[in-house]
Amino acid sequence: QVQLVESGGGLVQAGGSLRLSCAASGSIFSINVMAWYRQAPGKQRELVAAMSSSGLTNYADSVKGRFTISRDNAKNTVYLQMNSLKPEDTAVYYCNVLKVGAVNYWGRGTQVTVSS
Repeated sequence: QVQLVESGGGLVQAGGSLRLSCAASGSIFSINVMAWYRQAPGKQRELVAAMSSSGLTNYADSVKGRFTISRDNAKNTVYLQMNSLKPEDTAVYYCNVLKVGAVNYWGRGTQVTVSS
């Protein structure tokens, strides 16, 4: 089992910044991809950004140029730096870990609210 603990969410005005963190613990060997997803009320959960163990990244078109994903493999932590936030970025943000063998783990989520 992998335990994921997210932090860094909150309330921010449009144009502001937040940095999310997600620390993984437990059975952390063979982690391949670490990612952030989000789910807004009434909408499906969507991928925001992902980073492989080799450093390859993937971003949703809606956040390209504003969000940056990074990871510290020594600390088993993934970060999401969110700049130029918009009200439409308001959602619960979930940390996700994909291990070799396609085993997924999810955090409990952290609320991000962007006011206009």
